[in-house]
Amino acid sequence: MVKFMLMITAELENLTDLQPQGGCNADSFRYNFKLKCGKCGEITQKETYVSLGETVPPPLGKGHTHLVQKCKFCSRDGTITMITGRGRPLTHGDSQTGTYAPLMVFECRGFEPLDFVFRGKWKAESLKVTRFEGIDLSGDEFAEYDEKGECPVMISNPRATFIVVVK
Repeated sequence: MVKFMLMITAELENLTDLQPQGGCNADSFRYNFKLKCGKCGEITQKETYVSLGETVPPPLGKGHTHLVQKCKFCSRDGTITMITGRGRPLTHGDSQTGTYAPLMVFECRGFEPLDFVFRGKWKAESLKVTRFEGIDLSGDEFAEYDEKGECPVMISNPRATFIVVVK
């Protein structure tokens, strides 16, 4: 079992606290990515998603997991369980320094997550405290005007990576 932390960054103009709508631990948010089989190295052709609100029993053992999937090439079962409480929003300061913010931890057995896709609805706040919700980052850019703060706001160049974490 290996734990992978999803880390995100983006260029934020006059915005801060970029995160999935409902927060990093929102039950309905779908984390979309491809999977690499730990046995044969095959990478899934389509993205798979996991969501905190959707659980299934694991193939062996007790408790729950968020995904059970079989490799289409070697037929090995793999699971992904999401671990909450370790993520936080991407801040304006992170963006200015090019720092990645931790978003979610995935405990993986038999698979490795790859190529996170910015789908779903996101939210952020302007530096003048106007809230923007329902942000769609699938086109790699979001631009609006903050009426209260009287300034343009923009999110561009969203990027993600997975890193192995020990705890």
